[in-house]
Amino acid sequence: MYVVEHDTAPEVTQELAAFLERRREQIAHRWADAALFRAVFTVSRDEAVEGSKAVVDALAEVARAGRLEDIDAPGFDPVRDQLGRMALARTQAGYNPPQIAREVAGLRAPVTALLRAEFEDSADEIMHACLLELTVLMGTLRLVVMDTTINSGEELIARQRQQLMEVATPVIELWDGVVAVPLIGTLDSSRSQIVMESLLEAIVERRARYAILDITGVPTVDSLVAQHLMKTVAAARLMGAECIVSGIRPAIAQTIVHLGIDLGSILTRAGLSDALAYALAQQGIAVSTRPGAGAGPR
Repeated sequence: MYVVEHDTAPEVTQELAAFLERRREQIAHRWADAALFRAVFTVSRDEAVEGSKAVVDALAEVARAGRLEDIDAPGFDPVRDQLGRMALARTQAGYNPPQIAREVAGLRAPVTALLRAEFEDSADEIMHACLLELTVLMGTLRLVVMDTTINSGEELIARQRQQLMEVATPVIELWDGVVAVPLIGTLDSSRSQIVMESLLEAIVERRARYAILDITGVPTVDSLVAQHLMKTVAAARLMGAECIVSGIRPAIAQTIVHLGIDLGSILTRAGLSDALAYALAQQGIAVSTRPGAGAGPR
């Protein structure tokens, strides 16, 4: 991806690259005090200086390659992760993208001052040409930071969504050889896949012979959800475990009938306790209520 192109003289970009390499130390020390760098490099100022040097090196390499307007220039690759962490830290501090962009733009002033001081005895056209190229290069750096920020944000959201799905689909060991997944909320393809993977892993790890899928907390069941349930039951059977679906409420039962979905091959029970009682009974374990509960052995 490129920003708006302009004519670039190779000798000017080489001169700019050489300047950045010569003034690397001074630029890094001035940038180290900027909030953008301090947000990430919090241990010591020396750490911030080293981080700043890495960015200066990247800019010098991009200038040396003559790719001032290319945000995909290889020279930026070594610092993309660092730039992303810097922008993310500012975002977490409450800064919005335009504010972060202004902070990146603010890095140009110290470099411009050093460049003017170095070229003050040279021909004006050389200094102005370098200043123009520096402006373009710093603008590209700002685009790189914004691009990295967006990508980092999307990756963070994806990771958080994955973590929430995993937390929302826990596998519980109810008894030796009996595991259960209490499902709450809407089931979609992504979550159903996580349910299947988590359940199969638990069956292997805990050598479970019975697996209970409790859908008491699932608000609706359509043909897609039913297919996911049947696939999960079939996968569990292949792993050597009998799967029981519990918690089918009257409204959901009516919906399944109206949709013409055949769950005849799936073992069902009214509630989680009934499913557990069945699994235990199959293992020869008698289940009875507590004394005084008004019921006999089940």
